[in-house]
Amino acid sequence: MGEQPQPQPLPLPPSSPQQSQNPKAMSSPLTNAPSPAAISLQPASSRKGPSKSRKLFRRFRAVFRSFPIITPSCKIPVSLHHGSRIGEGHIHGGTKMTGTLFGNRKTRVSLAIQESPKCLPVLVIELGIPTGKLLQDMGIGLVRIALECEKRPGEKTKIAEEPIWMLYHNGKKSGYGVRREATDDDLSVMKVLHAVSMGAGVIPNDDAELPDGELMYMRAQFERVIGSKDSETYYMINPDGNNGPELSVFFVRI
Repeated sequence: MGEQPQPQPLPLPPSSPQQSQNPKAMSSPLTNAPSPAAISLQPASSRKGPSKSRKLFRRFRAVFRSFPIITPSCKIPVSLHHGSRIGEGHIHGGTKMTGTLFGNRKTRVSLAIQESPKCLPVLVIELGIPTGKLLQDMGIGLVRIALECEKRPGEKTKIAEEPIWMLYHNGKKSGYGVRREATDDDLSVMKVLHAVSMGAGVIPNDDAELPDGELMYMRAQFERVIGSKDSETYYMINPDGNNGPELSVFFVRI
């Protein structure tokens, strides 16, 4: 009998969809971001050591959490009118900074100020307002946050380095604001958002259940204006002109 033909090898199939799929097709600064542990934030050029000890900050923070919320009127007159300044960017002499509001929906919101998204925060403040409430108010329109503290004789501490302020949200007393050193959780958020210059959303979380709600954030450019040694203001720069949310944060010592 003649030799039987040997079976020919089957041709290789084309690359699988998983191999040929473009990994950047569903790109997102958050979902495709490197692990926070692989990202290093740069020190701020003007960053200085805290004027108070860490123990003092922790003590004020512990006291702050026990304060009741009362509602007297705000003592600070706000003369800025809606739409007159934030979207126009006409404050001369101001310094542009990056500001991030973040926190779980049901917990107090934190405000972090950075020289740029890739720098360590120069200021972190925990505000006595739930994150979801503040971001909801910003979706409606104008938001003014005033942080007020007492002036003391011979005061040499910079206004933004005070450890605690009374907090007014659109003229209504809303607890207190407390300055604190950036925690590991704060730095993790800053690292995840290092490629985000402005925007808002929810930071992905691997945990199935979040009892305090999802971790929300809003980042924008702010203009820092120093009025005097007893007053400093951060105006959110609105790229959409007067059609977007407006936010100003006032630091005042009276």
